[in-house]
Amino acid sequence: MKKAYILGGFRSYIGVENGMYRHIPAERLGASVLRQMLERMRLPEPELVIAGNGVGAGGNIARLMTLEAGLSEKVPAFTIDLQCASGLESLAAAAAKIQCGQADFVIAGGFESSSTAPRRAYNRNHPDYKKYGAENSWYPAAKFMPGEHTAMAMLEGAERTALAEKITREEMDPWVLRSHRLAAEAEAEGRFKNILIEVAAGCNRDEGIRPRMSQRLLDRLPCVLKNGQMITAANACLTHDGAAFLALCSEEYAARLGAPPKAEFIDAVEVGGDPSMSPKTAIEAVSRLLEKRRLSDREIQVFECNEAFAVIDVLFARKFPDSVCRYNLSGGALAYGHPYGASGGIITLHALEALEKAGGGLAVCSAAAAGGVGTAILIKGFK
Repeated sequence: MKKAYILGGFRSYIGVENGMYRHIPAERLGASVLRQMLERMRLPEPELVIAGNGVGAGGNIARLMTLEAGLSEKVPAFTIDLQCASGLESLAAAAAKIQCGQADFVIAGGFESSSTAPRRAYNRNHPDYKKYGAENSWYPAAKFMPGEHTAMAMLEGAERTALAEKITREEMDPWVLRSHRLAAEAEAEGRFKNILIEVAAGCNRDEGIRPRMSQRLLDRLPCVLKNGQMITAANACLTHDGAAFLALCSEEYAARLGAPPKAEFIDAVEVGGDPSMSPKTAIEAVSRLLEKRRLSDREIQVFECNEAFAVIDVLFARKFPDSVCRYNLSGGALAYGHPYGASGGIITLHALEALEKAGGGLAVCSAAAAGGVGTAILIKGFK
């Protein structure tokens, strides 16, 4: 089996829904990052583009995005929709293509625009057409499991997880404060300046970071669900816009380019779990990956979990208490945001930065997806 290397990558600044990218469709947002990435890294056109997207218009939007970027029509592209884990799964698919010899150079990652996501509705022929409002049966989020179809499914899943695992708001609050504090520190230091792309004039900061987030504010926040007890607008991430891509290639291709790789893509796993408590699968995927590779969590230099909910942080800390000091070192999605299809690429780029700072080693990145599916990847950074 061939080796799959990561040459590097870029991400956009992350915007909140209806914020700085409110008039930029997903495909144009992704195209801007992809085009500028190829220019800055001085890369030729890839053999293939694989991109995650969760709430776009469908119809192989990755291909549309690639054409918007000005790439040749001869460059194929396909879209992966695993919701929150789409970006990680795109990287895993790209690495697998390279490792088995089907490709030498692939761009992978993802992009999302919650601001311009289309409105969807039930077809008249669907048996639930009248149940969900007939002509007014519009919905923003797909149905992820049998039963009721609700836009609050992910929030309800986080609430159920917190109650089932006896996680309190008081246990989650420190993670919210930590995420914003570490993200603000990273922003002040310019830690990601070498991987950030300005998509449009003036769009030059991650909109979700709140340096002044405080316990006093957390105490005042109401729960977001009717009759809810745990989940608030602070311990659950908001909805966002953004894009992130990485360049993956074979060892031979890297040598031909004369481009030193930043890391090797080692492995990936997917797990299925309770769809009504999907946040748990982020940690279950990490556990499965470590078991598969016969690794202890102490052997991992960097952990990046997509922090869609502080529930995930608490579950990680309970499972791997000795590794909290190596977890989401620059903050997580509670601060930066969670543009669904792009998040896997974002946390992988953050992991690469942390590995470079640590002088190499292993990193695990994971995400929990709607419907109860978790993905985790293992990469090895070079000194």
